[in-house]
Amino acid sequence: MSHSTGPVPPFERDAKPKYTESPNPGFTYGQKVGETPEAKAWVEGAKDGWKTVDGATEDPGKLYALMISGIVPRPIAFVSSVSEDGVENLAPFSWFNQVTHNPPIISVSCAARPEGGPKDTAGNIKATKGFTVNIISEPFIENANVSCIDAPTDVNEWPLTGLTKEPSTHVKPARVQESAFSMECELFQAVDIVHPASGKVTATLILGLVKCIHVRNDVLNERGVVDYAKLKPVGRLGDISYARVGDAFRLPRLAWKVEGEKIGEFLKGVEQTRDAASL
Repeated sequence: MSHSTGPVPPFERDAKPKYTESPNPGFTYGQKVGETPEAKAWVEGAKDGWKTVDGATEDPGKLYALMISGIVPRPIAFVSSVSEDGVENLAPFSWFNQVTHNPPIISVSCAARPEGGPKDTAGNIKATKGFTVNIISEPFIENANVSCIDAPTDVNEWPLTGLTKEPSTHVKPARVQESAFSMECELFQAVDIVHPASGKVTATLILGLVKCIHVRNDVLNERGVVDYAKLKPVGRLGDISYARVGDAFRLPRLAWKVEGEKIGEFLKGVEQTRDAASL
């Protein structure tokens, strides 16, 4: 399936992400957007005006399509869980992120069924407390995508994916052996999201306490942290589009003890200019 209007080129298997300069390496304090050709074109684009969407009155389906196309790219939680009856479930969620590292907490938002009630993953986690979150990489994105199918509750998605179950050490659900970064999680809190107008539960926010992390040695750099170019994570875009991570650039975190004097002089100049203009 594709939303493309024509043929698409083959996947670039030998693409090698690299680090580049930032978009505007000559940035100085207070510099307006528009100093580079790209930034100038960006500013000019606003002349076409704005579309304002009311979150309370917009059709939920249209609001969903707009939000998932604008909040991008989104990391994907590939979640394995087990029901009280022992039925295994495997499903991807792109409403996912890290909440805090101390204690290590992640979040996964699971939409409710259209007819009401939690979907398998949320129901399983509420009932049995344990689950795993596996990061999806390029080599097995098609395998993971198969688990999106709207299968009946008693269907186990694992055989469909061709992926390998690896026993977990702290929770009952298995982790995905092909995933280079997996987290075993325990339910920390489940928050039902109640629609303010209808009063119906439309989603469940799962907060998971990370009990342990399994990370492959070959995706770590010399500092012992993950090298994204080796992990090859896949992100979610709008509709049925996905993204790979391309080139990256680094921006230093500014420190007041280093930059404070320079910033003070800049702000003093701004104030003097404003005072002069008011005369």
